[in-house]
Amino acid sequence: MTLRTVPPAIAQTWITSAHRLNDFPESRNLTVQWACCEEDVRQAQRLRYRVFATEMGAKLRSPIGMTPDLDIDAFDPFCDHLLVRAVSHRDDDDGQLVGTYRVLAPDAARRAGGLYIDTEFDLTPLSGLRARTVELGRSCVHPSWRSGGVILALWRALCRYMQVHRLETMIGCASVGLNDGGQSAAALWRRLRVTHLVEPRWQVQPRIALPLASDDRPAAAGVAGPMLSIPPLIKGYLRCGARLLGPPALDNTFNTADLPMMLHLSELAPRYRKHFLGD
Repeated sequence: MTLRTVPPAIAQTWITSAHRLNDFPESRNLTVQWACCEEDVRQAQRLRYRVFATEMGAKLRSPIGMTPDLDIDAFDPFCDHLLVRAVSHRDDDDGQLVGTYRVLAPDAARRAGGLYIDTEFDLTPLSGLRARTVELGRSCVHPSWRSGGVILALWRALCRYMQVHRLETMIGCASVGLNDGGQSAAALWRRLRVTHLVEPRWQVQPRIALPLASDDRPAAAGVAGPMLSIPPLIKGYLRCGARLLGPPALDNTFNTADLPMMLHLSELAPRYRKHFLGD
């Protein structure tokens, strides 16, 4: 399998203290860079397997001939892979990989035959946006680094990527585990459809919908209960200005309900614009 990597000459790297991003308490530095060789991508796939399969119970199958501890799918060769590492003080060590995202740009999506999210949702209403839309996926952070600095570092790099490539819209799925039979995911959908659903012209439908209770009336805006159960990553997306595109899809492989989300860069919340886009 030939993997898409960023050549070393243009693989931009930023060294940043996590607390400088948003006053997080981590004193250790982070390096943020794009994968520039096959080994970089393999490390991202290994971290993804640890989080999705070992920790969350996803039923992943590695391609024939590959080691079984990698999360690999058909979209990986077309994606740019973003990496966050803990800074190492050894010259022969790139540092531990603590976070990753994969990014599928419009041209690469055409070569891949579509976006990953196309496999879960009918995106016909978004056809007019595709030429300047990037898909974000496979976001994961090492369990020892989930206090917030890694995600902020990833998003800062993603926003710069958007600026460099003159892209306007981010799209992707936010997942909710189904260990409770889907109750949390259904409650989250009922709440967010009131507060964060896009206008009708952008709304999409799942190919395999998460079964919802017959009483699927929207939760009242003042009801606080479901808000307390919003996963941190989804809460972060919403704070940045992302909105929900429609009801959740059922993903049996990952045992999750996947919520389609979209963020226009122009609608990035003001409190985050300086962190992610500079002055």
